[in-house]
Amino acid sequence: MPKGSLNRRRFIACSGVAALGLGKSVKVPAASAGAVPKPVRMKLGCQSAPTNDEHLKYLARYGVKNICGYPETPDRRGDTPIWATVDELRRMKDLAAKNDIEIDCVGPPLLTSSYIDNEKHPAIMLAQSPERDRDIESIQTLIRNCAQVGLPSIKYNMSILGVLRTGRTPGRGDASYSQWKLAEAKPKTPLTIAGHVDADMFWERITYFLDRVIPVANEYKVRMACHPQDPGVPPEGYQGVDRVLGTVDGLKKFVAIQESPYHGLNFCQGTVSEMLADPGREIYEVIRYFGTRKKIFNVHFRNIRGHRNDFVEVYPDEGDVDFVKAIKVYREVEYPYLLMPDHVPVAKNDPEGLQSFAFCYGYIRGLLQSLEAA
Repeated sequence: MPKGSLNRRRFIACSGVAALGLGKSVKVPAASAGAVPKPVRMKLGCQSAPTNDEHLKYLARYGVKNICGYPETPDRRGDTPIWATVDELRRMKDLAAKNDIEIDCVGPPLLTSSYIDNEKHPAIMLAQSPERDRDIESIQTLIRNCAQVGLPSIKYNMSILGVLRTGRTPGRGDASYSQWKLAEAKPKTPLTIAGHVDADMFWERITYFLDRVIPVANEYKVRMACHPQDPGVPPEGYQGVDRVLGTVDGLKKFVAIQESPYHGLNFCQGTVSEMLADPGREIYEVIRYFGTRKKIFNVHFRNIRGHRNDFVEVYPDEGDVDFVKAIKVYREVEYPYLLMPDHVPVAKNDPEGLQSFAFCYGYIRGLLQSLEAA
């Protein structure tokens, strides 16, 4: 059996389903005397867009009841505010509720995972004042608006290079997988519009943002969930940029900058696996580190095959990380928020990955139900 694939016997053990014989039943061994299993508090989720009626019905079809949503806003330019208004957030929340779906997280119109040369609102990551102060005010206003509507979390990125990949490679069936091979990477230009950004410069920009945003998040009790940088690059950088949030040590430093229950991670398990030399062995302790400190606010529950600087993104049941073991660790640390697929494989007849997402929903839902039955 390939490394990381779902072992059937372990899945059955996780689910508590007894083997069945003809005419006889097999008793499932009870848990250790005195042991009280921790509750399963996490939920199946998704962050795919758009948050419109058609896509919400698609999500509901596959049992997804909790999502990260994207309010529909006009294309705002110049000095026009770029945050989502209370009315826009409320319309999104009400539309989701009509489909029996709850919005647990919001994606803002800035601080996305885009490449800085293509970003409409780059000032925060370029350290351009006074423009970055205006954009930070937009995030502050979004926090207040989310609190007013009852939306508990905002996810964001602190990215300059976006998501780096070197191409695609054939997967199972007719699917193709996204791939990163640092040795074969050839940037289009030596530098981005950001120029050289070393570690000290990057940490200054991160700290400047957090010092102004997390106090507002504390006041309004809205969790701010930052995505790691995908993937990590060598310390000397890539296109002149040192990705300080591309290592586990960098993420540890990040969560320590502000002591707050509202400052944490959009914990992309796939991206964190990409940081590791041996993700199939190392990832579980990383989950424990951030999970026991209550710094995981959202999980992108995806798998890879490979390791730092050389990997492909695969279906959850065929990568190097054992998802049965991983989901038990999330339960162990009492993680209470969303588990969502991310960066799913695509195929010619499924160009938007909707079938792949549906497979992932069912897989994650099955794991959750098996934990509940254990």
